[in-house]
Amino acid sequence: MSNYDVIVIGSGPGGYVAAIRAAQLGNKTALVEKYSNLGGTCLNVGCIPSKALLDSSEHYHQAKEQFSTHGIGVGSLSLDFPQMVARKADVVSATTAGIDFLMKKNEIDVHQGLGSFVDSHTIQVTPKKGDAKQISGKNIIIATGSKPSSLPFIEIDKKRVITSTEALSLAKLPKSMMVVGGGVIGLELGSVYARLGTEVTIIEYKDSLISTMDRMLSKELLRSLKKLGIKFQLSTSVKEVKAAGKSVTIKANNKKGEEQTFKAEYCLVSVGRKPFTEGLNLEAAGISTNERGMITVDENLRTSQQHIYAIGDVIRGAMLAHKAEEEGVFVAETINGENPHIDYNLIPGVVYTWPEVAAVGKTEEQLKSENINYKSGSFPFKASGRARASMDTDGQVKVLAHAETDEILGVHMIGPRAADMIAEAVIAMEFRASAEDISRMCHAHPTFTEAIKEAALAATGDRALHV
Repeated sequence: MSNYDVIVIGSGPGGYVAAIRAAQLGNKTALVEKYSNLGGTCLNVGCIPSKALLDSSEHYHQAKEQFSTHGIGVGSLSLDFPQMVARKADVVSATTAGIDFLMKKNEIDVHQGLGSFVDSHTIQVTPKKGDAKQISGKNIIIATGSKPSSLPFIEIDKKRVITSTEALSLAKLPKSMMVVGGGVIGLELGSVYARLGTEVTIIEYKDSLISTMDRMLSKELLRSLKKLGIKFQLSTSVKEVKAAGKSVTIKANNKKGEEQTFKAEYCLVSVGRKPFTEGLNLEAAGISTNERGMITVDENLRTSQQHIYAIGDVIRGAMLAHKAEEEGVFVAETINGENPHIDYNLIPGVVYTWPEVAAVGKTEEQLKSENINYKSGSFPFKASGRARASMDTDGQVKVLAHAETDEILGVHMIGPRAADMIAEAVIAMEFRASAEDISRMCHAHPTFTEAIKEAALAATGDRALHV
């Protein structure tokens, strides 16, 4: 039996990053992965492939809708959907190969097969072919991620009633698609297909999209996505989804209680994700899960067994790849006696539609509910010279600051490159900057980031210069 200082189960962003950091700190490290490719959901059927399709579909949409305004003629525009999907696969392949390289570079032993506990220190690795083997770890990190959720009455047949996994690899472009769920995944993939010409309808149980984010972002995003031709049914409760032949019929009740019937070629079910711990045999290690299937951990991400940790989607908090990465580093450093920290309030959230949506810190609704005195400043991209130049004028930036101290409490933006720009807000808030601090920092002109400075100026006392 091989003995390790650290065994990581799961090779998604949290798992492979935890393994790398543990190896950097001098630990003999093993990574256990049941699938043939490393990278977990994010790299194989999540973050990376979805962004590849989002970028491809946005290029097509711009060529179709905007190039002529720029003075660019493309003649007879055509769409090769299979090639678009093939390019996505190439991106995934190159990215997962990069993880293989990093494992070799850091001398991390990779064990392919299903990892399950024999006892609290022993992991059995069972490959699809060949004999099982056992490895022992002084410390063990559970990073097995999550899988798509469904509703009790919906049968996912992976043919017509599909999850995000199948939506990333359809053989041909559908003429119509229903999307159940107005959260991040549903909106991203819905926008991909809408840009390419699919008739998309999104059904959402709540009265707003991306309901955990600031209400302003929901309103602005709804307005923008309607321009793509996406239809929305908010405050609508799905009660039946049935596939028959080459179509799916969805029955739902609207907010008045009236029954509505929808029909499409495909139904994408995107009602969230749930922790994936199947096959781990947690009981053998003395670990249990709560009613939501999550592993309970303390402030140091330890389970009920002090040498076993859990990170990422299997524990509390937002199911985000970058959150899992931070936790992976945190645990590796904790094991080695360091004193890392994570401020969960400052983990940004992003929606990769176009315009992009990004946010960090408290929403305006949260500040109101917590009775925190705040002030708000906003700046629209339609007033940005850089946004006008690129024809990306939808959206705005909103800065929320404490009414007395001026410390930035939250930044919410929807607009071009918001996913990249949010890092400025995260840095500012990590150092507890005030709105005035941001407003007095020189931002290059013309850039999209000037909108952050202008919103900060607005928050300091209605001092925005260009609106």
